Amino acid sequence: MAVRFEVADHIARVTIDRPEVLNAVDAATERELQDVWARIERDRDVRAVVLTGSGDRAFSTGADMKGSGASGLEYWATPRPGGFGGIALRETLDVPVIARVNGHAVGGGFEMVLGCDIVVAAEEASFGLPEARVGRLPLDGGMTLLQRQVPFRQAMGLLLTGKRIKADEAFRMGLINEVVPRAELDAAVDRWLADILACAPLSVRAIKQVVRRTAHLTAAEAQAHRLPALVEALASEDSSEGVRAFVEKRKPVWKGR
Repeated sequence: MAVRFEVADHIARVTIDRPEVLNAVDAATERELQDVWARIERDRDVRAVVLTGSGDRAFSTGADMKGSGASGLEYWATPRPGGFGGIALRETLDVPVIARVNGHAVGGGFEMVLGCDIVVAAEEASFGLPEARVGRLPLDGGMTLLQRQVPFRQAMGLLLTGKRIKADEAFRMGLINEVVPRAELDAAVDRWLADILACAPLSVRAIKQVVRRTAHLTAAEAQAHRLPALVEALASEDSSEGVRAFVEKRKPVWKGR
């Protein structure tokens, strides 16, 4: 198996486990990732996800093109639901996904980072979309996501040169949430997880669903949308429990319903 997947204490951990090729994603790995995301979507007990790569060198260096022989058009024509790794452009996963960036995140690896909600990176991590330097294109989310997440000039600077940037520059651009020394990476991810789990899970699902599915609308149009997760959260037992716990000055006990 090229993907390690485990769930414990409401947290799903997804690890691309191909360190010998810097966690590059081949067709078999892509299929495994697609299956993992579908399993998480079906598991209502999962409240947060951590996505990372195995080893110390790379989060993921994107598509493993060695031996594939695929042309640019053939690669483009191959279905990849949800964008690269099944996560870059995924719209049906309503739980928050944290990218634990332990090294290089380039090409499709960077596209997967762009598809996550929160990004925590080790100081030596690097980011980039080098496809233009090898006559290809960042087809699976890079061209469409980057321009929506950072200012136009910064996005074009990366897309049109294929250059890599280090974690501190990515932080200044607003691409990532936190940069830490490698030894502190897991502790930082755990802090973000604790803050997510402190929130009502249905509220978190509703917030992500609204943000992800209404970004193309005006603020007024988005406000008027009655999305399923929004209605579920407002009508839930947890909605009453949160207010009751606040009044009683205690921690709420979330049931996810």
